[in-house]
Amino acid sequence: MSSATSLKLNLRPPTQSLKGRQRSASLVKVEEVGGRVEEVLDRSAYVNINANWVNAKGAWLIHVVLVVMGKIIIDTMPGMTQQLSWTLVNLLYLALSYLMFHWVTGIPFDNELHAGAYDDLTLWEQIDDGAQYTPSKKWLFTAPILLFLASTHYTNYNLWMFVINLTALIFLAIVPKLPQLHRQRVRFLAEDASGTATPVTPRSEKALDPSLINDTYFK
Repeated sequence: MSSATSLKLNLRPPTQSLKGRQRSASLVKVEEVGGRVEEVLDRSAYVNINANWVNAKGAWLIHVVLVVMGKIIIDTMPGMTQQLSWTLVNLLYLALSYLMFHWVTGIPFDNELHAGAYDDLTLWEQIDDGAQYTPSKKWLFTAPILLFLASTHYTNYNLWMFVINLTALIFLAIVPKLPQLHRQRVRFLAEDASGTATPVTPRSEKALDPSLINDTYFK
């Protein structure tokens, strides 16, 4: 073997990644949104006119006006009965209020003033800066219950309509307003946000027997 030949001893063991196994996606994950410090500061920079209207004069009365108008329009449909009419009014009010207060997130205008701090928050979570049990939130909590009681009375306590109205009330108006669910999001098949992989202990390498070193180790 020529002395000019560079002797490079290739004794490196097979490499193994120490990153380990990546965590699989969780089936159901509950996480909190809108709690970062910079988002709190951005929300306090300007008045959120998207949510402050609920405290304006006449804001509570608009719910009664909409219910009465909806009742009059539905009653004009041919073949409409009072039982079905009140049930439809109740269901439509609950569906629209859920869509408005608990489904749509963010603000539709002047979003750049708050640097997107409201992008993950629903209107209900924006009202009164997220404070619970304020007068406006008490009214928004009470209004669907009063409508449910009225619809139950005018449907002559029909069992099936009572069950339908009660189920809609619970899942569309009561549960989403509970303080325990404030800024909580249920994610399905969500990736692990921690980014930390499950560590894997590398296998111990056996000592290399010098007698096994031959020409194949040299280049």
